[in-house]
Amino acid sequence: MKKVILTGLLVLGFNLNVQAEEMFELSDSCSNDVMNMIKCKVIEDVSADDAIESMKLRANFLNFKLVGYMPLSEQVKANGGESNRMEIFQFCDANIAAQMVKHSMAFAGYLPCRISVVEDDAGQAWLITLNMDNTMGDASLPKELQGLGMKVRNNIYSIISAGAEGDL
Repeated sequence: MKKVILTGLLVLGFNLNVQAEEMFELSDSCSNDVMNMIKCKVIEDVSADDAIESMKLRANFLNFKLVGYMPLSEQVKANGGESNRMEIFQFCDANIAAQMVKHSMAFAGYLPCRISVVEDDAGQAWLITLNMDNTMGDASLPKELQGLGMKVRNNIYSIISAGAEGDL
């Protein structure tokens, strides 16, 4: 994992930001899941902790801020229950969020963008987020906001893919 991070830092000249017109392709470990969600299997040699670190590094590189964290499984345990690992990370570009909400307050229900880390009963880590392709298609955004919406989509997909693959 550290080799991957160091290699990534050495090639910072490579710009991970994609143009608004381009669609960022999700990792091969990702697929559409039920309830309008994207589900990514964390690859075999990447731990859940490494996946989380990769997501944080990628988000920082893309200038998306980690604005919230909820350790749900810890709360379940504090309440006397049992739970597999379940954490929610919230990422946001506040300036884009403000423009989207100004266009339609309905966007506030999607803010900030969430990526959940869930371990199944076999200990396999999964990353889960909203399928933004469907959401963006339903949004009927004016031309000036379409590029910003695509930027958010691409950045979140880049963050979740980095986590699944253990990349920068």
